[in-house]
Amino acid sequence: MEGTSLFLPLLILLMQCSPCAPVTVSTNKHKVEVREFSDAELSCMFHTEKDQNPRIEWKKKGKDVSFVYFDGHFRGPFEGRASIDGATVTLHRVTQEDAGEYRCEISAPFDSVSLGETNVTLKVLVPPHTPTCDIPSSAVTGSVVQLRCRDQQSIPPATYSWYKDQQPLSVAQHANASYVINAHTGVLEFKSVSKDDSGQYSCLASNGVGSPKMCDGKHMTIEDVNVTAVVAAVVVVCLLVVICSCGGLVLHRNGFFSPGHGGRSFWISQGHGAVAHISSQTLHRADDTSNVNYVPPPQEPQDFKHTQSFML
Repeated sequence: MEGTSLFLPLLILLMQCSPCAPVTVSTNKHKVEVREFSDAELSCMFHTEKDQNPRIEWKKKGKDVSFVYFDGHFRGPFEGRASIDGATVTLHRVTQEDAGEYRCEISAPFDSVSLGETNVTLKVLVPPHTPTCDIPSSAVTGSVVQLRCRDQQSIPPATYSWYKDQQPLSVAQHANASYVINAHTGVLEFKSVSKDDSGQYSCLASNGVGSPKMCDGKHMTIEDVNVTAVVAAVVVVCLLVVICSCGGLVLHRNGFFSPGHGGRSFWISQGHGAVAHISSQTLHRADDTSNVNYVPPPQEPQDFKHTQSFML
């Protein structure tokens, strides 16, 4: 009895002196992935040291931190479309606007550590939409041709496969393959198309979320180069070049491109051995009573001493 009486006070003293656990917050799933327009559960579990009625807050990180749940109510776009059980929040019919990182905060003012938090990332998956396909209607043999397929709305990004005449084209390539398929970019490239590549082409987009989607097929025709037409066009161009060259040469020989074209020139004596150069148009405009005498140009430079000249 005496031993028992000593043990009980010691046990009580140890319980009072033992460290108590402060507020702790955790989640059973840090990354949540759900399909668009379905419900997303963001779990948050907590344990407090003393405070039996802690404050629960949910926030969403982005360009700015916004409240999701505060002071017992949902805020902003979450009002009326979310519910809470304990500290676990369920968002109903999520869209891409809801995707992002969320933080659950538990405040317990009476605990030795008054604040605890945990983060949950929500990713909203979007099934493929009908891809946009860029398929040329025709091409010539030997040319490089690219067919493009793209779905910009699927999450995660879609991968692509191509079909010719409703038969899948192999993605695995070999050394002699005439085409290359990039399943991530959706590009089907022919290194050198031939007439055998003519046919109806379509593209299928898939990302593992929902049903794959295919664009409408489009026919591509590969045609041989028209050698006769090309040769005829070259001959016509050459003839035009020859005709233009010959015409220009004839005009040049007839003086159409010379600086003095448009009138005859004369040498006029001014007296005292001076000689002036004047055109025939000037002579026609000259007064009839003028005493200007026409003097033929000198035959040799040494026949006269050049003292003054002018051009009219």
